[in-house]
Amino acid sequence: MTLDPDDYTVDELREELDGIDDVEEVREALETERSGAERKTALEALEERLDTLDADSSDDEPTRDKKHVRALVGGDYADMWVFCETQHGELLDVSKEMLGKARELMDGYAEDFGDEEDVVAFLIGDGCADLAEECIAYGADVAVYHDDDRLERFLHKPYTEISAHMARGQGTTESTDWRSYDEPRYTLFPATNNGRDLSALVQAELDSGLASDCSDLFIQPEEVSNPVKTGEPGVKKTFERTLHMKRPDFSGFEYSTILCLDNPDRDFHPQGASVIPGAFDVPEPDYDREGLVVEHDMELEDEWFSVDIESHDTLEAGVDLTGHEVVVCLGRGIGDDPTLGMELGLELVDAFDDAALGITRGIVTSSYQFDGHVEQYSKEERQIGETGQEVEPPLYIAAGVSGAVQHKVGVDESETIVSINTDPDATIRDFSDYFIEGDLFDVLPMLTDAVKSGELTVEAVADGGEPDE
Repeated sequence: MTLDPDDYTVDELREELDGIDDVEEVREALETERSGAERKTALEALEERLDTLDADSSDDEPTRDKKHVRALVGGDYADMWVFCETQHGELLDVSKEMLGKARELMDGYAEDFGDEEDVVAFLIGDGCADLAEECIAYGADVAVYHDDDRLERFLHKPYTEISAHMARGQGTTESTDWRSYDEPRYTLFPATNNGRDLSALVQAELDSGLASDCSDLFIQPEEVSNPVKTGEPGVKKTFERTLHMKRPDFSGFEYSTILCLDNPDRDFHPQGASVIPGAFDVPEPDYDREGLVVEHDMELEDEWFSVDIESHDTLEAGVDLTGHEVVVCLGRGIGDDPTLGMELGLELVDAFDDAALGITRGIVTSSYQFDGHVEQYSKEERQIGETGQEVEPPLYIAAGVSGAVQHKVGVDESETIVSINTDPDATIRDFSDYFIEGDLFDVLPMLTDAVKSGELTVEAVADGGEPDE
């Protein structure tokens, strides 16, 4: 009897296919589906069964066993895991920020869904046991660490293998008996240089997805009707406990929300995101807080350490633009005279009691020539934006900044934004509280004088029109 896929829903079809070992019967059913309803998920089910049967009957073909590693089907998932990056024996601020956000999310998760799941910090490095205790103080319920002196610096292979081993709950009974699920429900990584690398590698190893450079996260159900996700056209399905991962859109001043939703034939877990440093506040630590610290056990292969770092330089601590009352940022508008433009920005900074100078990525990547001492202010350490620092001062002054979305991400939380630009249609105007149409070389000296004297006399022009006579 020939199998007719139209007689089954996709889920029923999968069950039926599990009991069919006749390759020709599956091929005929595949052709029937292609000439009929041609449901995408049904086609996938038929093709996968055909691949399996072909592989079983072709052991002599050496390439047949090279199949894509699939995610768990019907796996048991729980908890929010946070990779806590360290440097020079300390937790990075972004690690603390993510722990605070994870704590907030999982507290809300318990209220919304009635299940209490944990925040799990995981650390890898040399001498990180004490930092595991610190993770508890910043909001983790469990801190899992792997300590090895060969892990002092980030290395792709061992860090990925250890992270995936931890996530799968592999290891000795002593290091895994605290959990009873297959893999984490959610994973968070810092969007740092190392964190970006590790997040992509680990999520690929776990056969799931990743939303990178996120600036906000929340958990709520999501109803979808896409047949790729539901398995049937015209059917709506609600995905519970969905992590909504918000990140800036490259197309303009919009944000995209990324969802990691399962397909009918496979699970996409853990739902993963990397988080922009500075996106969330660093919580106040509670050193009386109790939690479980677990030492992870795993045999590390010598070949994972084939790369040997023979020497290295330690960079200076850099410049922290956060925490100031005022931040002045210069953009490509200084291009007519880069040195003078930088000097004018510094003079305005000096006029305030507590201010700092930042720059856009456009200056960092430009070929501008700076004379004298101002060259030191053109370095990447002062960059503001998605790939730089995020600032939220009471007053943010942007001079000659176009307002690309990557820059907007870095300044969005500022209380008051004042922008200066010769172009009345500059996109930065859309998110400025005050817009000054003018040349920064003329406007900055006026602002500096006004700050020093406490008085500013200008003609206000409403909506870009002409001033009243």
